[in-house]
Amino acid sequence: MKFLRFVMRSLVLLLIALFSAVMTMRVAIHGREVRVPNLVGMTTAQAQESANSSGLIVSIDDKFYSASIPPGKVISQAPEANSKVRRGWRVRVAESLGPQRVAIPDVIGESERAATINLQRRGLDIATVASVPLSSAAPEQVVAQVPPANAVGVASPKISLLVAQKPDDPDYVLPSFVGRSVTEVQNRISQAGFPPPVVITQSNTPAPALSGASGANTPASAAVASATVVSQSPAAGSRVTTDTVIHLQAQQ
Repeated sequence: MKFLRFVMRSLVLLLIALFSAVMTMRVAIHGREVRVPNLVGMTTAQAQESANSSGLIVSIDDKFYSASIPPGKVISQAPEANSKVRRGWRVRVAESLGPQRVAIPDVIGESERAATINLQRRGLDIATVASVPLSSAAPEQVVAQVPPANAVGVASPKISLLVAQKPDDPDYVLPSFVGRSVTEVQNRISQAGFPPPVVITQSNTPAPALSGASGANTPASAAVASATVVSQSPAAGSRVTTDTVIHLQAQQ
């Protein structure tokens, strides 16, 4: 019985100690909490001073145009005013640039580098640059912009660009041409957009019947045209692009 009472008493004392430790920690944590002051409308210097007096730090994260708040003053903040945070917390603010005074230029058709220089010369920044595979425009050419040229009521002095890039060459799985006539194979390869194949015959027929150098058909003899393909390179099942020159070996 004495041992049991000793154990119970120890457990009670332990629980009391744990409860006291938790309460002490909560008091200590809440004791370091402060309310975020309202910084909107202050100059950035005033906002920094006000935040520092509460043990907080101010960082200017962005700048926006505003018709209602003069340039150099805080237009928004996060966390919001009266929010409870711990000392040392960072309050992020956005600074007003005043009303929009810069005209948005048209940089579509310019290279990415030329567009960047054009925008920076006007005091504008590049927000994002995305690229899209496009065969109708030169690589690195600007094909779209946001906001558009001459836009008004723009919120931020940042322009996003869409730039063309060279499309990847499509690849194909090469079928087997063995057993087909040279003419039939030539037509299929030409229709798929490949350069003319080089045909080599095992007879005295002149070769090559087609040349891949110029991309244009070279007149072939009737014997070669009616010959049957007996081997090919690359082999059937190979992945090829439209730049691949296909070599055929044919015989009568």
